[in-house]
Amino acid sequence: MTDIILFAPLVGALICGFGHRFIGEKAAMWTATGLLFLACALSWIVFLFGDYHHHAVSHAVLRWIESGTLSSEWGIRLDTLTAIMLIVVTSVSALVHLYSFGYMDHDPQWKEGESYKPRFFAYLSFFTFAMLMLVTSDNLLQMFFGWEGVGVASYLLIGFYYRKPSANAAAMKAFIVNRVGDFGFLLGIFATYMLVDSIRFDDIFAAAPALAEESFHFLSWEVPAVETIAVLLFIGAMGKSAQLFLHTWLPDAMEGPTPVSALIHAATMVTAGVFLVCRMSPVMEYAPGALMFVTVIGASTAFFAATIGLVQNDIKRVIAYSTCSQLGYMFAAAGVGVYQAAMFHLFTHAFFKAMLFLGAGSVIHAMHHEQDMRNYGGLRSKIPYTFWAMMLGTLAITGVGIPLTHIGFAGFLSKDAIIESAFAAHSGVGTYAFTLLVLAAAMTSFYSWRLMFLTFYGKPRGDAHTHEHAHESPMVMVVPLGILALGAIFAGMIWYEDFFGHHAKEFFGASVFMHPDNHVMHDAHEVSKLVKVSPFLAMLVGLALAYWFYIVNPSIPGRIAKTNHGLYQFLLNKWYFDELYDAVFVRPAKALGRFLWKRGDGSVIDGGINGLAMGVVPFFTRLVGRAQSGYIFHYAFAMILGVVVIVTWFAVSGGAQ
Repeated sequence: MTDIILFAPLVGALICGFGHRFIGEKAAMWTATGLLFLACALSWIVFLFGDYHHHAVSHAVLRWIESGTLSSEWGIRLDTLTAIMLIVVTSVSALVHLYSFGYMDHDPQWKEGESYKPRFFAYLSFFTFAMLMLVTSDNLLQMFFGWEGVGVASYLLIGFYYRKPSANAAAMKAFIVNRVGDFGFLLGIFATYMLVDSIRFDDIFAAAPALAEESFHFLSWEVPAVETIAVLLFIGAMGKSAQLFLHTWLPDAMEGPTPVSALIHAATMVTAGVFLVCRMSPVMEYAPGALMFVTVIGASTAFFAATIGLVQNDIKRVIAYSTCSQLGYMFAAAGVGVYQAAMFHLFTHAFFKAMLFLGAGSVIHAMHHEQDMRNYGGLRSKIPYTFWAMMLGTLAITGVGIPLTHIGFAGFLSKDAIIESAFAAHSGVGTYAFTLLVLAAAMTSFYSWRLMFLTFYGKPRGDAHTHEHAHESPMVMVVPLGILALGAIFAGMIWYEDFFGHHAKEFFGASVFMHPDNHVMHDAHEVSKLVKVSPFLAMLVGLALAYWFYIVNPSIPGRIAKTNHGLYQFLLNKWYFDELYDAVFVRPAKALGRFLWKRGDGSVIDGGINGLAMGVVPFFTRLVGRAQSGYIFHYAFAMILGVVVIVTWFAVSGGAQ
């Protein structure tokens, strides 16, 4: 069954990419979509009824790489972590495939008669296959294969509108920034193989306690082995999951079609880093320094991205920075050793964030591809289904529920679990994370409700003709929103006990390792009531401020931005990270390239060859030409001189021996 789940999207990609010429575009697209729904249905069967909780179930598909002691099979590993990721990836991908039938129809980026839909669906299916490769892998090399596969698919999908220079630039940026993180991931794989002599997860996990006692010599330092491996693997996760310092690619990736944003940059690819850290929990648990690093980066990212989301005006960019922030929550949970809470938020976040992105796509579709929220307003009556879908998504992401109970929208339960875990860590980094995460919760509420109020409430703004002709999206786009809404409402309540409650240890089984000294999840249930209600109070503060600013007195935001112009520009320009990287990395790299091109290639290489061909060679040619007198006695004399030189050389060299 897992083989069908894994390879069905690949078959769909091949049929859609190459077979549409023979069976027709519609048939190819429906075939790819049908195979995704088949994979989705089988994934849910595996998740609900599979016997994988007590131990991982692995089987080899084929022999892959054999080189010396390196033995790597292409295998499928099924455990709780894999099962969770299977339903996340296939569910979102199947619904995105269906949604794309409506969204990509008559796309204004393409000319009449151009064939672009089969290519788009093929890319989506290929991405899904690569992501499934990643989450079902039973060794680091196979995971890296899937890791790079989703990178390639991301590049193709972000740059799908290849006629737009901004889309091409965004695709290149995503590819290059991820290579920085991937270099760290590769070094982590190399270090693991060097120390363990294996890249299979079972071998690595068994060797983790011994690795904690080992170190290796690097330059003039003795470096702890397990800490080094953990940090290097996390650097890979930072790139893929857009954490602070390697986050700059994610907002620009919104240049791709909106279904791409929902599939790749909300629910699936960006969660690969979180999955990696949780998968490597047996190693991470013996690397307290690395876990502190993970916690600080995750909490800082949650806060940093939330501050930027406060002032963004592009509806997709607001949700993109929200994604970046929520990923920070997941890493903060993993950093304090509660991997179950990280996976819980990953699971619930997939439903409501995919719904928010697809809802934003429905708004953009209705408004003739206008994305600036300042040109929206009053759309509640024009697109009621989209409004209610996004309202449910907003209730989920902001954490609406009944305090001190397990009743609430999905984000209410999973986000609270993370914040309680951070406080229960009873450490400096735990307190740091708790503080920033609560502040981020208030800002998340503010920018989420700001999006709703600017888009659906108030008077219409912008182009009157566009507002007049705004209409609800076709059912093929609305139905996926309704299905995702079910997850946004019920996923947290249904699976709370399995992910974070009393059944968590049994549910996750051996797929997540927690050191015997790690009691954070247990202590998280014992924190004070004030800690438990703090995220809910933060949500109310954000909601109240957004309502006051954008419903009661809409002139306030403009006045505040004018009064605090420097701070406003700082946030609007994303803390100037792009400008800083441009000054530190991009411009020097371009200057070095120009120098090597003009001085190295132009002056030295081309100049040397041209000088040799046009100066030195003609000079000696002229000299040799003068020796061609035509007199026999000149040539005879030259031969005699040659014989004398040769005889002399032999005589001298023979005498020396």
